[in-house]
Amino acid sequence: MKKWLMILLAIVITSFGVILLKHANIVTGGTAGLSLSIAYFFSLPFGVTFFLINIPFYIFSMMRMGWNFTFTTIISVSLLSLVTGIDYFLPAFSVSVWVGAIVGGFIIGVGLSLLFMNGSSLGGANILALFLQKRWNIDPGKTTFAFDFIVVMTGFYTVGLVRGLASILSIAVIARVISYFKNEIAKRGTDAAAKEKEKNLKAPTKQHIPVAE
Repeated sequence: MKKWLMILLAIVITSFGVILLKHANIVTGGTAGLSLSIAYFFSLPFGVTFFLINIPFYIFSMMRMGWNFTFTTIISVSLLSLVTGIDYFLPAFSVSVWVGAIVGGFIIGVGLSLLFMNGSSLGGANILALFLQKRWNIDPGKTTFAFDFIVVMTGFYTVGLVRGLASILSIAVIARVISYFKNEIAKRGTDAAAKEKEKNLKAPTKQHIPVAE
């Protein structure tokens, strides 16, 4: 129960950061950033776009990260899509480009780190980052930044040069925050794997009882 409460808190925190970026009219990386770019360009709801784009990554997650992680990721993505929907009920407001990049990036970084610590993600590059950390102990912040940088570069056409640079700043802030928590993320992941292994070992096995003839 505590795990799901922490995931819900992480989603609320991340949603607030995404809303700040949207009102600063800048993009971020990963599937969230790609969804924001598409939402700007086609005037589509962020939540729906974000959910649909993540579907291919669920397949990779099930193959490489296991069903439990994939399930919590699907729930997290669905919750983020729902929570960010509150933006449609908020009064119109704008956020300074650079304030949005720094504050929004910091908030998203904290939210993502909290998700990672509790065995979940927001799909896309998050799954890749955690997989590479688990397999080769690669800093998830660096993986996130590399993937996000490519996504943000594709968003320059949508938001323009200044906001594109602000977008790069936002993903740098996100990556720095995640890197700060990388040891705790790895530790939580190792502990979760150990508990799951212990649980499987303790699970009762069915014994074959011979039937007398």
